[in-house]
Amino acid sequence: MKTPKISIAPMVDRTDRHFRYFTRLLTKNTLLYTEMITAQAIIHGDRNMLLDFDEFERPLALQIAGCDSKNIGKAVKIAEKWNYDEINLNVGCSSDRVSGNDMGAYLIAYPELVRDMVCQMRKNTDKPITVKHRIGIDGSGILPDSFDRKIIDKYEDLTNFIDIVEKAKVDRFIVHARIAILAGLSPKENREVPPIRYEDIYRLKKEYPYLNIDINGGIKTVEEIQTHLKHVDGVMIGRAAYDNPFMLTEVEKFFKGGKVNNISRGEVIEELIKYIEKLDENIKIQNVLKHTMGLFHGVKGSKKWRQIITLPWDKDPVDILKEALEILPQEPLNIKKY
Repeated sequence: MKTPKISIAPMVDRTDRHFRYFTRLLTKNTLLYTEMITAQAIIHGDRNMLLDFDEFERPLALQIAGCDSKNIGKAVKIAEKWNYDEINLNVGCSSDRVSGNDMGAYLIAYPELVRDMVCQMRKNTDKPITVKHRIGIDGSGILPDSFDRKIIDKYEDLTNFIDIVEKAKVDRFIVHARIAILAGLSPKENREVPPIRYEDIYRLKKEYPYLNIDINGGIKTVEEIQTHLKHVDGVMIGRAAYDNPFMLTEVEKFFKGGKVNNISRGEVIEELIKYIEKLDENIKIQNVLKHTMGLFHGVKGSKKWRQIITLPWDKDPVDILKEALEILPQEPLNIKKY
């Protein structure tokens, strides 16, 4: 599998269908992900609600979480009907709720189980299978007493995990360059408190040149992406894609052809109007527009845009967006490069 140069991380309550549609207006080639979906939800839940997507969102990967290899395999088999471009296993989520159910970053302590899960996934799909994980964990207070070491955070622990899991023929490892602290920190704190260790990922790629390795964690600018691509195969960006989405027009230059996406903020708003007009009447428009808060990040009109798309509205949201095209500052509205 050829690794994508750039991808946008799966983010709970953020990377839903509306966010992905909005994002695809800005970047045509960046690999997008669903929110994390548990295997149990796919097996027992409303599959259409969980798995449906618009073809416009491609390339698109499904991220699955679980703790049982048979259930993971069953969920992947069910998801085959939706024909995602990639299936990703979550071994990186640090939330108490996820760790408390033996999923996410908790699984770094069980590399053999992760290997078995990937093997079961492989049996049920021909799609590329990838693993997103942390470089280690502090499992104090969470891991069973049978573990002599509750802190698994050495570089050698990372390579041990890779050595075991790669036997299942993982197509790509996406490595968040921080450990996860499984007790006492919120997910937000887990993205900020543990020290960033990019050098570990660079070293990993150097020592495993035959593996596809992407780097993730704290990457905010196009310049930082460019630096990382000198050392690894791909870069996954997270909150920066949400906070400053217009930067995504420039990441197109990292793909074949090397051209920035030639679209203005005004044209993005015009496309959003068309999208909203086609939505089912039961869908809350605020659930669409909340993803666009950062569209004018760092330029004139940012505060005004946030005010325009924030409830309460005194008229139809389509009319509000049409008016926005008239009252927002014309230079940032019509400029076509980041």
